[in-house]
Amino acid sequence: MKFTDSPVIDLAVGASHLSFQQDNGSMHVGTTVWPCSLILVKFAERWTTLTPSDPTSNPYADVLDFHNKRAIELGTGCGVAAMGLYLLGLTDVILTDIAPVMPALKRNLKRNKNVLGRMLKSAQLYWNNEDQIKALGAKYDIVIATDVVYIEETVGPLVKAMEALVKDDGFVLLGYQLRSPEAHQLFWEICGRVFDIQKVPHEHLHPDYAYEETDVYILRKK
Repeated sequence: MKFTDSPVIDLAVGASHLSFQQDNGSMHVGTTVWPCSLILVKFAERWTTLTPSDPTSNPYADVLDFHNKRAIELGTGCGVAAMGLYLLGLTDVILTDIAPVMPALKRNLKRNKNVLGRMLKSAQLYWNNEDQIKALGAKYDIVIATDVVYIEETVGPLVKAMEALVKDDGFVLLGYQLRSPEAHQLFWEICGRVFDIQKVPHEHLHPDYAYEETDVYILRKK
């Protein structure tokens, strides 16, 4: 897969095709489609097509069994990961980001409404805003996050929000790429206190959607 700065990014998920309008010239990183969102969706697509009853052939059968699961995406940006996972069966999902990114998110939700069959739920969320976190209601089975670790000062609030929003028996699906050495070190230091960390082997990613520097992690509360 070749990453592109094209104004429109297309993503095939099963027999469906999503299309995202991005703005690389914006001052907000959330209006750009970042690689890890694509990689997470295609990882999930690869393993959800296998027979779920055979754990020896599908080590992610439980993780990617989206039936009756509630999910939330943090820092959703253009909405790629949540929309892609929705098409793979994660039908109870809410997409969140900060106020300046919401117009781009809603534009892309509307753009893909016919493919998705409806407008997905969205909400404004600043990771350090406890009132907004409480307003999101009961904790979630799955927290989705991709390409969200790039500024050192947001790392603490991010991990705190993940911890607050995920159920004790739930997990975080994380698409990750090193963006800042300082943020990287702090993120994994704090995560190691809160979560058990499972790194998906690189050979388990979709062969057409795997960068050498990108990874998928599954985080579970300790």
